[in-house]
Amino acid sequence: MTILEIITGKKPSLSFEVFPPKTIDNFDSVLGAATEIAKLHPSYMSVTYGAGGGTSKYTAAICHTLGSQGITPLAHLTCVSSDRAKIHEELRQLRENGIENILALRGDIPVGFVQSNISYHHASELISEISAAGGFCIGGACYPEGHPESANSSADIDALKIKVESGCEFLTTQMFFDNNILYNFLYRIYRAGINVPVVAGIMPVTNAAQIKRLMSISGSALPQRFVRIVDRYGDNPAAMKQAGIAYATEQIIDLYANGINAVHVYSMNKPDVAAAIKANLTEILR
Repeated sequence: MTILEIITGKKPSLSFEVFPPKTIDNFDSVLGAATEIAKLHPSYMSVTYGAGGGTSKYTAAICHTLGSQGITPLAHLTCVSSDRAKIHEELRQLRENGIENILALRGDIPVGFVQSNISYHHASELISEISAAGGFCIGGACYPEGHPESANSSADIDALKIKVESGCEFLTTQMFFDNNILYNFLYRIYRAGINVPVVAGIMPVTNAAQIKRLMSISGSALPQRFVRIVDRYGDNPAAMKQAGIAYATEQIIDLYANGINAVHVYSMNKPDVAAAIKANLTEILR
């Protein structure tokens, strides 16, 4: 089943993300976590792709396992440090594993990588390549608060429009902590003629240490109500975890209530966090 079919269905969709291990030593534990999350019967599960493609074989293996358990897998594929031959080899492997859904990303440029060696400078180029190859449902990323490399919001939306015109069939947002930011973003992209489905990406922050790391990666704005939660419970791990799950759940409920029917949870390989969020939404998801 394609992700497009899932997220445009009548029922709200709730999906989770896992990331593969950096080395084979941790593969079994990561696969175990992914399998536990799969038992929650999410709408689909995405599996990330390590910087430079270093975990690509694990991505395909985890996706294949999820597919064998009846879960629709979404394989991430990044292109910044790959040439076209490598990308087509990755596509061949995904086909062999029965994977038909790809989230196509440029990826972060590895430290020390020579820019002149880059075959793909933008995700739109990868999307176009996959579209030409055929046989895949293609998604892309979008940034409600703007891509950090974009000159301004207009340039960011122009780049997003190129992704869609290149063959992107749905978009998944970077994490955000204020739903109004997403609603404003959707208004702007729809006015620009971008009308593919958008999946809202939600990150449950379950410990205070995540905050600094997330801010350095995403630059997401933190609402004062969220800052107060961290200030109050950040030194109490159990309370912070409970508060973080509650905050993410509240975001998701508000999204569904406002017509955003597809939510993707960055669950960080934590089955207990995924299970808690799913438990908070059982009646809403019926």
